[in-house]
Amino acid sequence: MPRSTRLTVATLIVTVSTALATGCVGSAEAERTPRAPSPTATETPSPAATAAVITEPTTLVEDLSAPWSILPIDGGVLVSERDTGLIYEVDDEGTVTEVAHIASVKHGGEGGLLGLASPDGARIYVYSTGADGNRVERYLLGGQPGAREWSGPAPVLAGLPSASTHNGGRIAFGPDGMLYVAVGDAQQPDLAQDPDSLAGKILRVTADGAIPQDNPDPESPVYSLGHRNVQGLAWLSDGRLVASEFGQDTWDELNIIEAGGNYGWPVVEGEGEADAYVNPIAVWPTSEASPSGIAVVDDLIVLANLRGEALRVVDPADTENQAETFTDAGRLRDVIVGADGNLWVLTNNTDGRGDARDGDDRIVVIPVSDVLSSLSTPAD
Repeated sequence: MPRSTRLTVATLIVTVSTALATGCVGSAEAERTPRAPSPTATETPSPAATAAVITEPTTLVEDLSAPWSILPIDGGVLVSERDTGLIYEVDDEGTVTEVAHIASVKHGGEGGLLGLASPDGARIYVYSTGADGNRVERYLLGGQPGAREWSGPAPVLAGLPSASTHNGGRIAFGPDGMLYVAVGDAQQPDLAQDPDSLAGKILRVTADGAIPQDNPDPESPVYSLGHRNVQGLAWLSDGRLVASEFGQDTWDELNIIEAGGNYGWPVVEGEGEADAYVNPIAVWPTSEASPSGIAVVDDLIVLANLRGEALRVVDPADTENQAETFTDAGRLRDVIVGADGNLWVLTNNTDGRGDARDGDDRIVVIPVSDVLSSLSTPAD
């Protein structure tokens, strides 16, 4: 695959080599606090049951507002809310504790407080929309579960393209220790093919925001281009990066990301015939999917679907082997493998596009066996 041409992006990248600065991130307006569901009211098992083996989907937390990203940490997870700028800690028993309010977040449309990532559970990376565009910032998380200390921010990437839609927002650390950042086309499709723009790209940088020398172009953070709006990033056991992507009118995509690869947008949506572009390994009509967050379980790809309102399971060795499960909770924004080995799923019915029901939005814990058993067994 031809290497992308050199980018002129120095003004958009902030490299930080000093220690994190300690600062106030704003106090939350405590008008609404998510809660663990009442076993009596919901007739579901106690959240404490998730610490043991679960046998059916279990609602752990209710009353989240437009949640976007769920990140495993010691003792539970962190959850971001797009519009409030709040980050909560949720422990394994469903206890919810406010950790931070990112006061500088500018929310509107699909922008706001989006992706969370961490290489070690202590350095927390946050993708959000600010007054000057999208950015990635680093914070420090200390203290004990239920009594966390939060400090920062330190800038990592700044001035990323933003708009009311197509902001990307998913971030993740790869097995190589590098930070991968999905940036949408910011409603300007042609920028996805423009080597001098960071819109419509997957970026790869160090934990401090520097450009790795083994990037496709050692002077550019761009790892792949030709993307419309990547929403999920995860890795297979052999180190291959998989990414989910929203299409426009025809096809949503699941891609294997190659270093320097061009994925075609806006010239191609879905599969094409031009050798210059990398084809997806699976596509779905946009009315049936909107694939968002991704988890990998035993080398099976699990996608949280928004419009599709299901977890879709795909065998990357045979992408015709697919199945849907967990189809009764509405829009699904993110999915991770928790420390308990189960899937933790984030619903997204309060984001302005879903039909919110009593108790939305939720974190639901699903037995991983439900997902693994949903696929057909290949014939010998």
